[in-house]
Amino acid sequence: MIARRWFNTSHGGTALERPDDRVASALRFTTELVAWVATPWALSAYSWPLAALAVVVLIGLPTVLATPGDKAQVIVPVPGWVTVLLVLLQLAAAAIAAWFAWPTYAAVLVWVLVGATLVTERRRRRWLLSADRHPA
Repeated sequence: MIARRWFNTSHGGTALERPDDRVASALRFTTELVAWVATPWALSAYSWPLAALAVVVLIGLPTVLATPGDKAQVIVPVPGWVTVLLVLLQLAAAAIAAWFAWPTYAAVLVWVLVGATLVTERRRRRWLLSADRHPA
């Protein structure tokens, strides 16, 4: 595990640094991939335009909207709580759509993945929601 300091001493020791957690990033990205595949798959049975809209929302919004310091390139800067809500949207989409798109065993595995992502993302969520956030 990579040890990081939580306080940036060069700025008076008050600002939280962005956590560098590669396991959390890998789990989050895997869950996002599941959401990008399962959601349109599940919605396509009802409406192809709705399935296409889901892809635009699940991929497009997080690409365009980002919290400064969280991504290398920010197109439209948003507060940390917006990024947290976008991640929660992705996790919910993956968890719900998996039940409609795939067999039960696959949906259960997706729920385990979502749970692991929620647990490992705690430090990043805390950083994103912090008023004393400092880019890494």
